[in-house]
Amino acid sequence: MSDPLFFFRHLDLALLAIALPVFIVAGWPIVGWAAGTAAWIAQKLIARYAANKARNAEKPQQVAGIMAGSMIGRGWLVALTIFGVGVGVSDQAGLAAAVLFLAVFTAAFTANLIVRPFDTSQTSL
Repeated sequence: MSDPLFFFRHLDLALLAIALPVFIVAGWPIVGWAAGTAAWIAQKLIARYAANKARNAEKPQQVAGIMAGSMIGRGWLVALTIFGVGVGVSDQAGLAAAVLFLAVFTAAFTANLIVRPFDTSQTSL
């Protein structure tokens, strides 16, 4: 592992993995963990795809449109996922998914703030 920032780049995935046994031991709804994890990974994949597409765009308007559309779409995806689990499964599962997502988002955002000044490749999102 030659990347000194490896831990910070993948902190979100580590937290999702650590959260599973915590959910099991605490007796929290596994559906909440699955929904929060799925929402996180889906929005992260969409963000990477959009960043690559924006990087290849020729006009600044295209870049702005791609990134803005991605942010709005990802927000709706996460909100509807959490809402759907809360309504379709149980309030506790929806709450668990929301808390997990917000905790991972907070950690990933903080890690990105740490990594960004040292990132020369401009690929971290």
